[in-house]
Amino acid sequence: MFRYFISCSILLLISSPILFGQNQEISLSFEESIQLLDKGNQSLQIADKEIEWARSEHQRLNAFWYPAINATGAYVHMANKIEVKESLNQFTDPAKDFIHSIIPDDQIISSILDKIGSYSLSFPLAPQDLTTIDANITWPIFTGGKRIYAGKIGKAMVSIAEVNKEQISANTRIALVESYFGVRLGQKVVEVREQTFQSLKKHYQNALKLEANGMINKAERLFVQVNMDEAKRELESAKKDLDVAQNALKTLIKMETDGNIRPISPLFINDSLPTILYFKSLIESNNYLINQMRLQENIANNELKIGRTGYIPNIALFGKQTLYAHGIEKNLLPRSMIGVGFSWNIFDGLDREKKIRQAKITKQTLALGKDKAIDDLNVVLEKFYSQIQNALNNVSALNTTIEMSKELVRIRKKSFTEGMATSTEVIDAEVMLSKVQIASLLAYYQYDVALINLLSACGIPDTFHQYCKEGINEPFL
Repeated sequence: MFRYFISCSILLLISSPILFGQNQEISLSFEESIQLLDKGNQSLQIADKEIEWARSEHQRLNAFWYPAINATGAYVHMANKIEVKESLNQFTDPAKDFIHSIIPDDQIISSILDKIGSYSLSFPLAPQDLTTIDANITWPIFTGGKRIYAGKIGKAMVSIAEVNKEQISANTRIALVESYFGVRLGQKVVEVREQTFQSLKKHYQNALKLEANGMINKAERLFVQVNMDEAKRELESAKKDLDVAQNALKTLIKMETDGNIRPISPLFINDSLPTILYFKSLIESNNYLINQMRLQENIANNELKIGRTGYIPNIALFGKQTLYAHGIEKNLLPRSMIGVGFSWNIFDGLDREKKIRQAKITKQTLALGKDKAIDDLNVVLEKFYSQIQNALNNVSALNTTIEMSKELVRIRKKSFTEGMATSTEVIDAEVMLSKVQIASLLAYYQYDVALINLLSACGIPDTFHQYCKEGINEPFL
Protein backbone atom coordinates (compact mmCIF):
# COMPACT_ATOMS: atom_id res chain seq x y z
CA MET A 1 0.00 0.00 0.00
CA PHE A 2 1.08 3.56 -0.68
CA ARG A 3 2.15 5.88 2.09
CA TYR A 4 1.61 9.60 1.93
CA PHE A 5 4.58 11.33 0.35
CA ILE A 6 6.20 14.31 2.04
CA SER A 7 5.10 17.36 0.03
CA CYS A 8 6.35 20.91 -0.08
CA SER A 9 4.47 23.47 1.91
CA ILE A 10 1.45 24.82 0.07
CA LEU A 11 2.49 28.33 0.99
CA LEU A 12 5.75 27.79 -0.85
CA LEU A 13 3.85 26.62 -3.89
CA ILE A 14 1.72 29.73 -3.84
CA SER A 15 4.47 32.23 -3.18
CA SER A 16 7.11 30.90 -5.56
CA PRO A 17 6.56 32.24 -9.09
CA ILE A 18 9.68 30.44 -10.32
CA LEU A 19 8.26 27.07 -9.31
CA PHE A 20 5.00 27.72 -11.09
CA GLY A 21 6.67 29.12 -14.14
CA GLN A 22 8.69 26.00 -14.81
CA ASN A 23 7.26 23.04 -16.68
CA GLN A 24 7.67 20.49 -13.92
CA GLU A 25 5.50 18.20 -11.85
CA ILE A 26 3.99 19.59 -8.66
CA SER A 27 3.15 17.22 -5.82
CA LEU A 28 -0.10 18.13 -4.10
CA SER A 29 -1.90 16.37 -1.27
CA PHE A 30 -5.67 16.36 -0.92
CA GLU A 31 -5.45 18.55 2.21
CA GLU A 32 -3.39 21.14 0.33
CA SER A 33 -5.86 21.15 -2.55
CA ILE A 34 -8.66 21.89 -0.07
CA GLN A 35 -6.72 24.90 1.21
CA LEU A 36 -6.26 26.22 -2.32
CA LEU A 37 -9.92 25.56 -3.11
CA ASP A 38 -11.20 27.43 -0.05
CA LYS A 39 -8.86 30.34 -0.69
CA GLY A 40 -9.81 31.11 -4.26
CA ASN A 41 -13.31 29.71 -4.70
CA GLN A 42 -15.66 32.42 -5.93
CA SER A 43 -18.81 30.53 -4.95
CA LEU A 44 -17.70 30.55 -1.32
CA GLN A 45 -16.88 34.25 -1.57
CA ILE A 46 -20.38 34.93 -2.90
CA ALA A 47 -21.82 32.88 -0.02
CA ASP A 48 -19.83 35.01 2.45
CA LYS A 49 -21.37 38.15 0.93
CA GLU A 50 -24.83 36.64 1.27
CA ILE A 51 -24.17 36.01 4.96
CA GLU A 52 -22.97 39.59 5.32
CA TRP A 53 -26.13 40.86 3.63
CA ALA A 54 -28.35 38.70 5.86
CA ARG A 55 -26.66 40.02 8.99
CA SER A 56 -27.13 43.57 7.75
CA GLU A 57 -30.82 42.84 7.13
CA HIS A 58 -31.11 41.41 10.65
CA GLN A 59 -29.65 44.62 12.06
CA ARG A 60 -32.04 46.67 9.91
CA LEU A 61 -35.02 44.80 11.32
CA ASN A 62 -33.75 45.34 14.86
CA ALA A 63 -33.71 49.08 14.18
CA PHE A 64 -37.49 49.16 14.74
CA TRP A 65 -36.82 48.87 18.47
CA TYR A 66 -35.20 52.31 18.52
CA PRO A 67 -36.87 55.73 18.28
CA ALA A 68 -36.97 57.54 14.98
CA ILE A 69 -35.69 61.13 15.06
CA ASN A 70 -36.01 63.46 12.09
CA ALA A 71 -36.02 67.15 11.28
CA THR A 72 -38.61 68.85 9.12
CA GLY A 73 -38.73 72.33 7.75
CA ALA A 74 -41.02 74.35 5.56
CA TYR A 75 -41.50 77.79 4.04
CA VAL A 76 -45.14 78.64 3.35
CA HIS A 77 -46.65 81.57 1.46
CA MET A 78 -50.39 81.91 1.97
CA ALA A 79 -52.79 83.79 -0.25
CA ASN A 80 -54.29 85.63 2.76
CA LYS A 81 -53.18 86.52 6.23
CA ILE A 82 -54.37 84.48 9.15
CA GLU A 83 -56.53 86.82 11.24
CA VAL A 84 -59.58 86.96 13.50
CA LYS A 85 -62.46 89.31 12.56
CA GLU A 86 -65.01 90.55 15.08
CA SER A 87 -68.14 92.46 14.02
CA LEU A 88 -68.83 95.73 16.03
CA ASN A 89 -72.59 95.17 16.10
CA GLN A 90 -72.15 92.95 19.16
CA PHE A 91 -71.17 96.14 20.95
CA THR A 92 -73.49 98.67 19.20
CA ASP A 93 -76.69 96.61 19.55
CA PRO A 94 -76.64 96.68 23.37
CA ALA A 95 -75.95 100.43 23.17
CA LYS A 96 -78.97 100.94 20.89
CA ASP A 97 -81.20 99.06 23.29
CA PHE A 98 -79.98 101.23 26.13
CA ILE A 99 -80.59 104.47 24.13
CA HIS A 100 -84.10 103.34 23.19
CA SER A 101 -84.89 102.68 26.80
CA ILE A 102 -84.03 106.29 27.60
CA ILE A 103 -85.14 108.01 24.40
CA PRO A 104 -87.74 105.83 22.71
CA ASP A 105 -88.04 107.99 19.56
CA ASP A 106 -84.31 108.44 19.01
CA GLN A 107 -83.27 108.19 15.38
CA ILE A 108 -79.99 110.03 15.14
CA ILE A 109 -78.00 108.09 17.71
CA SER A 110 -79.41 104.76 16.50
CA SER A 111 -78.42 105.51 12.91
CA ILE A 112 -74.91 106.39 14.03
CA LEU A 113 -74.66 103.10 16.03
CA ASP A 114 -75.99 101.11 13.03
CA LYS A 115 -73.33 102.69 10.88
CA ILE A 116 -70.58 101.79 13.38
CA GLY A 117 -71.97 98.24 13.84
CA SER A 118 -71.61 97.51 10.13
CA TYR A 119 -67.83 97.51 10.52
CA SER A 120 -65.58 94.75 11.87
CA LEU A 121 -62.34 94.70 13.84
CA SER A 122 -59.44 92.56 12.44
CA PHE A 123 -56.81 90.92 14.68
CA PRO A 124 -53.88 89.45 12.64
CA LEU A 125 -52.51 86.10 13.99
CA ALA A 126 -49.88 85.18 11.38
CA PRO A 127 -48.43 86.82 8.29
CA GLN A 128 -48.69 85.45 4.80
CA ASP A 129 -45.10 84.12 4.85
CA LEU A 130 -44.30 81.45 7.44
CA THR A 131 -41.07 79.53 8.16
CA THR A 132 -40.57 76.67 10.61
CA ILE A 133 -37.89 74.04 11.40
CA ASP A 134 -38.86 71.23 13.79
CA ALA A 135 -37.20 68.19 15.35
CA ASN A 136 -39.54 65.19 15.69
CA ILE A 137 -39.22 61.93 17.59
CA THR A 138 -41.40 58.82 17.38
CA TRP A 139 -40.85 55.76 19.56
CA PRO A 140 -43.15 52.75 19.18
CA ILE A 141 -43.72 51.16 22.56
CA PHE A 142 -46.21 48.49 21.51
CA THR A 143 -46.64 46.92 18.07
CA GLY A 144 -48.40 43.69 18.98
CA GLY A 145 -45.17 41.67 18.69
CA LYS A 146 -44.22 42.71 15.15
CA ARG A 147 -40.70 43.72 16.15
CA ILE A 148 -40.11 40.46 18.03
CA TYR A 149 -41.24 38.32 15.10
CA ALA A 150 -39.32 40.48 12.61
CA GLY A 151 -36.15 39.99 14.67
CA LYS A 152 -36.67 36.23 14.61
CA ILE A 153 -37.10 36.36 10.84
CA GLY A 154 -33.84 38.29 10.51
CA LYS A 155 -32.03 35.74 12.65
CA ALA A 156 -33.44 32.90 10.55
CA MET A 157 -32.27 34.65 7.38
CA VAL A 158 -28.71 34.70 8.74
CA SER A 159 -28.96 31.00 9.56
CA ILE A 160 -30.24 30.22 6.05
CA ALA A 161 -27.29 32.10 4.53
CA GLU A 162 -24.87 30.18 6.75
CA VAL A 163 -26.44 26.83 5.82
CA ASN A 164 -26.29 27.86 2.17
CA LYS A 165 -22.55 28.46 2.50
CA GLU A 166 -22.14 25.03 4.11
CA GLN A 167 -24.01 23.48 1.20
CA ILE A 168 -21.85 25.32 -1.35
CA SER A 169 -18.75 24.19 0.54
CA ALA A 170 -19.98 20.59 0.43
CA ASN A 171 -20.64 20.87 -3.31
CA THR A 172 -17.13 22.19 -3.88
CA ARG A 173 -15.78 19.26 -1.85
CA ILE A 174 -17.63 16.88 -4.16
CA ALA A 175 -16.21 18.64 -7.21
CA LEU A 176 -12.72 18.55 -5.71
CA VAL A 177 -12.88 14.83 -4.90
CA GLU A 178 -14.10 14.08 -8.43
CA SER A 179 -11.39 16.25 -9.98
CA TYR A 180 -8.47 15.50 -7.63
CA PHE A 181 -8.95 11.74 -7.55
CA GLY A 182 -9.89 11.86 -11.23
CA VAL A 183 -6.35 13.10 -11.94
CA ARG A 184 -4.99 10.40 -9.64
CA LEU A 185 -7.03 7.80 -11.53
CA GLY A 186 -5.89 9.20 -14.88
CA GLN A 187 -2.22 8.99 -13.89
CA LYS A 188 -2.59 5.41 -12.70
CA VAL A 189 -4.40 4.48 -15.93
CA VAL A 190 -1.55 6.02 -17.93
CA GLU A 191 0.91 3.94 -15.90
CA VAL A 192 -1.06 0.75 -16.63
CA ARG A 193 -1.32 1.64 -20.33
CA GLU A 194 2.41 2.38 -20.37
CA GLN A 195 3.21 -0.96 -18.75
CA THR A 196 1.00 -2.78 -21.24
CA PHE A 197 2.58 -0.96 -24.19
CA GLN A 198 6.10 -1.63 -22.99
CA SER A 199 5.26 -5.28 -22.38
CA LEU A 200 3.76 -5.67 -25.85
CA LYS A 201 6.70 -3.79 -27.34
CA LYS A 202 9.09 -6.23 -25.72
CA HIS A 203 6.88 -9.09 -26.86
CA TYR A 204 7.05 -7.69 -30.41
CA GLN A 205 10.83 -7.59 -30.26
CA ASN A 206 10.84 -11.22 -29.17
CA ALA A 207 8.44 -12.03 -31.98
CA LEU A 208 10.84 -10.51 -34.50
CA LYS A 209 13.60 -12.78 -33.23
CA LEU A 210 11.37 -15.84 -33.33
CA GLU A 211 10.24 -14.97 -36.87
CA ALA A 212 13.87 -14.62 -37.93
CA ASN A 213 14.59 -18.08 -36.49
CA GLY A 214 11.56 -19.55 -38.23
CA MET A 215 9.71 -20.35 -35.01
CA ILE A 216 6.65 -18.21 -35.90
CA ASN A 217 5.30 -17.00 -39.18
CA LYS A 218 4.82 -13.45 -40.43
CA ALA A 219 1.10 -13.43 -39.64
CA GLU A 220 1.76 -14.04 -35.95
CA ARG A 221 4.38 -11.31 -35.89
CA LEU A 222 1.97 -8.89 -37.59
CA PHE A 223 -0.70 -9.78 -35.06
CA VAL A 224 1.67 -8.80 -32.26
CA GLN A 225 2.53 -5.55 -34.04
CA VAL A 226 -1.12 -4.61 -34.53
CA ASN A 227 -1.86 -5.11 -30.84
CA MET A 228 1.26 -3.15 -29.88
CA ASP A 229 0.10 -0.24 -32.04
CA GLU A 230 -3.36 -0.48 -30.47
CA ALA A 231 -1.80 -0.35 -27.00
CA LYS A 232 0.13 2.76 -28.05
CA ARG A 233 -3.07 4.46 -29.26
CA GLU A 234 -4.80 3.62 -25.96
CA LEU A 235 -1.80 5.07 -24.11
CA GLU A 236 -1.99 8.33 -26.07
CA SER A 237 -5.75 8.51 -25.48
CA ALA A 238 -5.22 8.02 -21.74
CA LYS A 239 -2.65 10.83 -21.72
CA LYS A 240 -5.10 13.17 -23.44
CA ASP A 241 -7.81 12.30 -20.91
CA LEU A 242 -5.29 13.00 -18.15
CA ASP A 243 -4.51 16.43 -19.63
CA VAL A 244 -8.22 17.30 -19.57
CA ALA A 245 -8.46 16.19 -15.94
CA GLN A 246 -5.33 18.19 -15.09
CA ASN A 247 -6.78 21.38 -16.56
CA ALA A 248 -10.06 20.84 -14.75
CA LEU A 249 -8.27 20.47 -11.40
CA LYS A 250 -6.08 23.54 -12.01
CA THR A 251 -9.15 25.61 -12.86
CA LEU A 252 -11.02 24.39 -9.78
CA ILE A 253 -8.24 25.23 -7.30
CA LYS A 254 -7.11 28.38 -9.18
CA MET A 255 -3.56 27.13 -9.71
CA GLU A 256 -1.78 28.77 -12.63
CA THR A 257 1.17 26.62 -13.62
CA ASP A 258 2.60 25.05 -16.74
CA GLY A 259 3.62 21.97 -14.79
CA ASN A 260 1.41 19.00 -14.14
CA ILE A 261 -0.11 18.35 -10.72
CA ARG A 262 0.72 15.00 -9.18
CA PRO A 263 -1.84 14.04 -6.51
CA ILE A 264 0.03 12.21 -3.76
CA SER A 265 -3.08 11.25 -1.77
CA PRO A 266 -3.98 7.79 -3.11
CA LEU A 267 -7.35 6.39 -3.99
CA PHE A 268 -8.74 4.42 -1.08
CA ILE A 269 -11.51 2.22 0.24
CA ASN A 270 -12.66 1.45 3.78
CA ASP A 271 -13.05 -2.12 4.92
CA SER A 272 -16.01 -1.15 7.11
CA LEU A 273 -18.66 1.56 7.09
CA PRO A 274 -21.59 2.38 9.37
CA THR A 275 -24.92 0.94 8.32
CA ILE A 276 -27.28 2.77 6.00
CA LEU A 277 -29.58 3.42 8.97
CA TYR A 278 -26.85 5.48 10.63
CA PHE A 279 -26.53 7.75 7.60
CA LYS A 280 -30.31 8.05 7.24
CA SER A 281 -30.56 9.15 10.87
CA LEU A 282 -28.38 12.16 10.04
CA ILE A 283 -30.55 13.51 7.25
CA GLU A 284 -33.26 15.23 9.26
CA SER A 285 -30.82 17.09 11.51
CA ASN A 286 -27.79 17.62 9.24
CA ASN A 287 -28.89 17.80 5.62
CA TYR A 288 -28.51 21.31 4.21
CA LEU A 289 -31.75 21.31 2.22
CA ILE A 290 -33.78 20.05 5.17
CA ASN A 291 -32.24 22.66 7.49
CA GLN A 292 -32.97 25.43 5.01
CA MET A 293 -36.58 24.32 4.62
CA ARG A 294 -36.94 24.09 8.41
CA LEU A 295 -35.67 27.67 8.74
CA GLN A 296 -37.96 28.84 5.94
CA GLU A 297 -40.85 27.17 7.73
CA ASN A 298 -39.88 29.10 10.85
CA ILE A 299 -39.90 32.33 8.83
CA ALA A 300 -43.36 31.53 7.46
CA ASN A 301 -44.61 30.87 11.00
CA ASN A 302 -43.33 34.27 12.17
CA GLU A 303 -44.85 35.96 9.12
CA LEU A 304 -48.15 34.34 10.11
CA LYS A 305 -47.83 35.81 13.60
CA ILE A 306 -47.00 39.23 12.13
CA GLY A 307 -50.13 39.01 10.00
CA ARG A 308 -52.24 38.34 13.08
CA THR A 309 -50.82 41.38 14.85
CA GLY A 310 -52.55 43.51 12.22
CA TYR A 311 -55.70 43.29 14.37
CA ILE A 312 -53.91 44.95 17.31
CA PRO A 313 -53.40 48.73 17.61
CA ASN A 314 -49.93 50.25 17.60
CA ILE A 315 -49.00 52.60 20.44
CA ALA A 316 -46.14 55.09 20.22
CA LEU A 317 -44.64 58.04 22.07
CA PHE A 318 -44.09 61.18 20.04
CA GLY A 319 -42.58 64.58 20.60
CA LYS A 320 -41.72 67.75 18.71
CA GLN A 321 -39.36 70.62 19.34
CA THR A 322 -39.51 73.72 17.16
CA LEU A 323 -35.96 74.83 16.49
CA TYR A 324 -36.81 77.91 14.46
CA ALA A 325 -40.07 79.65 13.66
CA HIS A 326 -40.92 82.87 11.87
CA GLY A 327 -44.42 84.24 11.72
CA ILE A 328 -45.93 81.85 14.28
CA GLU A 329 -46.25 83.09 17.83
CA LYS A 330 -45.63 80.79 20.80
CA ASN A 331 -49.10 81.46 22.18
CA LEU A 332 -50.59 80.06 18.97
CA LEU A 333 -48.27 77.06 18.51
CA PRO A 334 -46.10 75.87 21.44
CA ARG A 335 -42.45 75.27 20.66
CA SER A 336 -42.35 71.92 22.50
CA MET A 337 -44.84 69.09 22.81
CA ILE A 338 -44.86 65.44 23.85
CA GLY A 339 -47.58 62.83 23.89
CA VAL A 340 -48.66 59.28 23.27
CA GLY A 341 -50.92 58.05 20.50
CA PHE A 342 -52.17 54.94 18.81
CA SER A 343 -53.18 53.82 15.37
CA TRP A 344 -55.64 51.03 14.77
CA ASN A 345 -56.42 49.70 11.33
CA ILE A 346 -60.11 48.84 11.55
CA PHE A 347 -60.62 47.74 7.94
CA ASP A 348 -58.09 47.40 5.13
CA GLY A 349 -60.04 45.65 2.42
CA LEU A 350 -59.30 42.16 3.82
CA ASP A 351 -55.57 42.64 3.18
CA ARG A 352 -54.69 41.22 6.61
CA GLU A 353 -56.82 38.14 6.05
CA LYS A 354 -55.16 37.46 2.69
CA LYS A 355 -51.66 37.82 4.16
CA ILE A 356 -52.53 35.42 6.96
CA ARG A 357 -53.92 32.89 4.47
CA GLN A 358 -50.82 33.18 2.29
CA ALA A 359 -48.55 32.64 5.30
CA LYS A 360 -50.54 29.53 6.27
CA ILE A 361 -50.28 28.13 2.75
CA THR A 362 -46.55 28.81 2.65
CA LYS A 363 -46.04 27.09 6.00
CA GLN A 364 -48.06 24.04 4.93
CA THR A 365 -46.21 23.86 1.60
CA LEU A 366 -42.83 23.94 3.31
CA ALA A 367 -43.89 21.24 5.75
CA LEU A 368 -44.99 18.98 2.88
CA GLY A 369 -41.84 19.82 0.91
CA LYS A 370 -39.64 18.95 3.87
CA ASP A 371 -41.29 15.54 4.27
CA LYS A 372 -40.93 14.86 0.55
CA ALA A 373 -37.28 15.96 0.60
CA ILE A 374 -36.54 13.53 3.44
CA ASP A 375 -38.10 10.67 1.46
CA ASP A 376 -36.15 11.64 -1.68
CA LEU A 377 -32.90 11.92 0.27
CA ASN A 378 -33.42 8.46 1.74
CA VAL A 379 -33.59 7.12 -1.80
CA VAL A 380 -30.47 9.09 -2.77
CA LEU A 381 -28.59 7.72 0.24
CA GLU A 382 -29.54 4.18 -0.67
CA LYS A 383 -28.24 4.82 -4.19
CA PHE A 384 -24.86 6.12 -2.98
CA TYR A 385 -24.57 3.40 -0.36
CA SER A 386 -25.30 0.78 -3.01
CA GLN A 387 -22.60 2.29 -5.24
CA ILE A 388 -20.16 2.08 -2.33
CA GLN A 389 -21.01 -1.57 -1.67
CA ASN A 390 -20.71 -2.41 -5.37
CA ALA A 391 -17.31 -0.73 -5.51
CA LEU A 392 -16.15 -2.69 -2.46
CA ASN A 393 -17.35 -5.95 -3.99
CA ASN A 394 -15.63 -5.13 -7.28
CA VAL A 395 -12.34 -4.35 -5.53
CA SER A 396 -12.49 -7.58 -3.57
CA ALA A 397 -13.18 -9.65 -6.67
CA LEU A 398 -10.68 -7.82 -8.87
CA ASN A 399 -7.80 -8.16 -6.39
CA THR A 400 -7.90 -11.93 -6.88
CA THR A 401 -8.33 -11.56 -10.63
CA ILE A 402 -5.30 -9.24 -10.86
CA GLU A 403 -3.04 -11.76 -9.14
CA MET A 404 -4.32 -14.55 -11.39
CA SER A 405 -3.88 -12.38 -14.50
CA LYS A 406 -0.30 -11.50 -13.57
CA GLU A 407 0.51 -15.16 -13.12
CA LEU A 408 -1.18 -15.99 -16.43
CA VAL A 409 0.88 -13.35 -18.25
CA ARG A 410 4.10 -14.73 -16.73
CA ILE A 411 3.26 -18.30 -17.70
CA ARG A 412 2.21 -17.47 -21.25
CA LYS A 413 5.27 -15.30 -21.89
CA LYS A 414 7.50 -18.12 -20.77
CA SER A 415 5.53 -20.61 -22.83
CA PHE A 416 5.73 -18.34 -25.88
CA THR A 417 9.50 -18.16 -25.71
CA GLU A 418 9.56 -21.94 -25.52
CA GLY A 419 7.13 -22.30 -28.43
CA MET A 420 4.37 -23.67 -26.23
CA ALA A 421 1.99 -20.69 -26.57
CA THR A 422 0.85 -18.48 -29.41
CA SER A 423 1.11 -14.68 -29.68
CA THR A 424 -2.65 -14.46 -29.38
CA GLU A 425 -2.59 -16.13 -25.99
CA VAL A 426 0.14 -13.82 -24.71
CA ILE A 427 -1.61 -10.70 -25.95
CA ASP A 428 -4.96 -11.82 -24.56
CA ALA A 429 -3.32 -12.28 -21.15
CA GLU A 430 -1.69 -8.82 -21.33
CA VAL A 431 -4.93 -7.14 -22.38
CA MET A 432 -6.88 -8.95 -19.69
CA LEU A 433 -4.38 -7.83 -17.04
CA SER A 434 -4.60 -4.19 -18.08
CA LYS A 435 -8.40 -4.33 -18.12
CA VAL A 436 -8.72 -5.75 -14.61
CA GLN A 437 -6.10 -3.33 -13.27
CA ILE A 438 -7.98 -0.35 -14.72
CA ALA A 439 -11.29 -1.80 -13.51
CA SER A 440 -9.83 -2.05 -10.00
CA LEU A 441 -8.64 1.57 -10.08
CA LEU A 442 -12.03 2.67 -11.39
CA ALA A 443 -13.75 0.83 -8.52
CA TYR A 444 -11.56 2.71 -6.03
CA TYR A 445 -12.47 6.00 -7.72
CA GLN A 446 -16.18 5.17 -7.78
CA TYR A 447 -16.00 4.35 -4.07
CA ASP A 448 -14.39 7.70 -3.22
CA VAL A 449 -16.87 9.72 -5.30
CA ALA A 450 -19.87 7.84 -3.90
CA LEU A 451 -18.53 8.29 -0.36
CA ILE A 452 -18.16 12.07 -0.60
CA ASN A 453 -21.66 12.32 -2.10
CA LEU A 454 -23.04 10.18 0.72
CA LEU A 455 -21.31 12.23 3.42
CA SER A 456 -22.38 15.53 1.84
CA ALA A 457 -26.01 14.41 1.69
CA CYS A 458 -25.75 13.67 5.43
CA GLY A 459 -24.20 17.10 6.10
CA ILE A 460 -20.83 15.71 7.24
CA PRO A 461 -18.46 16.16 4.24
CA ASP A 462 -15.55 17.07 6.53
CA THR A 463 -15.42 13.46 7.79
CA PHE A 464 -14.21 12.40 4.33
CA HIS A 465 -10.68 13.31 5.42
CA GLN A 466 -10.90 10.88 8.34
CA TYR A 467 -12.16 8.09 6.09
CA CYS A 468 -9.27 8.87 3.76
CA LYS A 469 -6.71 8.57 6.56
CA GLU A 470 -8.17 5.29 7.82
CA GLY A 471 -8.74 3.78 4.37
CA ILE A 472 -6.96 1.06 2.46
CA ASN A 473 -4.91 2.63 -0.30
CA GLU A 474 -4.99 1.61 -3.95
CA PRO A 475 -2.84 -1.43 -4.77
CA PHE A 476 0.56 -1.06 -6.39
CA LEU A 477 -0.09 -2.14 -9.95
